[in-house]
Amino acid sequence: MKRKDFVQLSALGGLGLTLPSVTLLNSCSDKTAAAHSLEFKNLTSTLLKDWCDGMIRVQINNPSDLEEHGAMGCPACSHIHGRCMDAVYPFLYMADVTGHTKYLDAAVLVMDWAENNVSQENGSWTVVSNPKSWKGITVFGAIALAEALHYHGHVLDKERHAAWTNRLEKAANYVYDTFTIDFTNINYGGTAIYGLSLIGHLLKNEKFLKKSKELAEGVKSYFTANEDLLFGECKPHAKKLSAKGLHGVDLGYNVEETLNSLVMYALKEKDDELIQILTKSLNSHLEFMLPDGAWDNSWGTRQYKWSYWGSRTCDGSQPAFAMMAHINPAFGTAAIKNTELLKRCTAQGLIHGGPHYISHGIPPCVHHTFTHAKPLTALLDHWEQLSEVNTNTILPRVTADGVKNFKDLDVSLFAKGDWRGTISAYDAIYKDGDYRQATGGALSVLYHNKVGLLCTASMAIYKMVEAYNQQPNPGEDFALTPRVETFKDDVWYSNIFDRAATIHSEENDIDIRLLAKSALKNKSNEIVTETASDFELSYQCSNDSLRIIAKTDQSITEPTAFVLPMVSPTGEKVAQPNPNEITIQKPEGLVSIKASVPLKLKDTQKERIFNMVPGVEVVPIIAYFKDKSQELEIRIKVA
Repeated sequence: MKRKDFVQLSALGGLGLTLPSVTLLNSCSDKTAAAHSLEFKNLTSTLLKDWCDGMIRVQINNPSDLEEHGAMGCPACSHIHGRCMDAVYPFLYMADVTGHTKYLDAAVLVMDWAENNVSQENGSWTVVSNPKSWKGITVFGAIALAEALHYHGHVLDKERHAAWTNRLEKAANYVYDTFTIDFTNINYGGTAIYGLSLIGHLLKNEKFLKKSKELAEGVKSYFTANEDLLFGECKPHAKKLSAKGLHGVDLGYNVEETLNSLVMYALKEKDDELIQILTKSLNSHLEFMLPDGAWDNSWGTRQYKWSYWGSRTCDGSQPAFAMMAHINPAFGTAAIKNTELLKRCTAQGLIHGGPHYISHGIPPCVHHTFTHAKPLTALLDHWEQLSEVNTNTILPRVTADGVKNFKDLDVSLFAKGDWRGTISAYDAIYKDGDYRQATGGALSVLYHNKVGLLCTASMAIYKMVEAYNQQPNPGEDFALTPRVETFKDDVWYSNIFDRAATIHSEENDIDIRLLAKSALKNKSNEIVTETASDFELSYQCSNDSLRIIAKTDQSITEPTAFVLPMVSPTGEKVAQPNPNEITIQKPEGLVSIKASVPLKLKDTQKERIFNMVPGVEVVPIIAYFKDKSQELEIRIKVA
């Protein structure tokens, strides 16, 4: 399609933009769309258009400076994200189905910027405009470019099409020469399986196809023994890094990146063995989706990028789950619920990295949007191959009742009545340092079906583990993970640093009980001395309430407290009707926190404390053990 044809289509397409997006896409596409799942398709196409328009609004138009011209300016970061060229796929899709030149122009501009700034002679692209920076991201750019050319390359003129195809081949050769299953985190080798297959078919290159199959055989051994969870998000990822003998697993990277590629590869190549493995793995991962569509990655090895809806720089979980909905319809429910959550976290065309960014005034990183736009585009391009996708089948965590222990993680999920929670004693650490995902027998998630998220883990200490891919935490760094803590000689000790904690569970008709035994340690894994260090944390959940009982049989000689950060965005009314009770009025109900000791609210600079992981605000409640008392109790109820 030539440029003048786009101008003519724009005049017609402009009228269609007032119609529901699904009508627009069906009328403008050369393909006959499958007439199913129209509500989900409308959600997907409308959100994709919103994101593409949002990205165009921040795209830099400054022809006098080729170091930035065509890139996306990030509202949150001082640098340009080298992967912004991934947006070529959704942009070219929108250009194709709407006929609007602005999308074609945006695709050309962002690719030209990449060639001028992050393209390397060996065929790779870099994560920022520094030739020495990380080049593994080449596989993601290659997939985006390949899909753009495969499905929508006809909108380009012949010269540009040829140039982009040649550039794609160079990138694929870099991936071919560099990538193995275990050369770094599993998301790279796993994603290369689909990437080399896709490009091999597009370019009719047998060596790419052969290596893709070799990698696919290799990845089949990267699923845990009991729950078939994909592992390898750690370094070195093929080894067990924990004292408990557990592999490195990250839910966010798995569901939003690697499993996507594996599913798309397995379905394309009809790899029945891999499909069977993936079915079991998707079922296990799905256990961690909360009723509102959030991914509970409170415990994952790369939790530092957890954004409640997923992971900061991954693509999104929609393809893996929607494309397997013919096997388990609940997978389709997951795809829809997570897309709805992404929409709720979107403002002015950009995804915000958590549900409370807007209420706390945190600008969004554009990286979330240009990566998550790709899987929505992939869904629309594969719509004819999808089965019916709806929410008729309820998510596992909606109907859950009792305790489910994940042996491969030392993580337990519990459910009673409207309560849903997670207790973590997972000890596999991505990089040893003074940050931690949820561990130590901590309550890493508490959710109530009526009022939503109530408690959540953050990093113990917020660190920019990936400086180019995280935003600085605003204000005071205050951990959101519920915990026992003390300070001795100005050193912080807490159970959330204890990787040796244990969890035991019991159930009866009235309630479920999880007992965690842990020690107060500092970030260097040293136990506090000359005061109580060993604590039992009992979580007792009934239909009526959640009781947290913290106790020790040792003498407490230093001020020691249970810290309970309660999730609550700015604006919700907080009251203290008596010294031992605090209430939070939410739109859907009243949350009451009562304790056996007086409750205090930590002094804060703003109305709420915010943490980038997972992007929420909290009311910081502190309950101190009384003098000579070795036990305290907190009860949480919702009315």
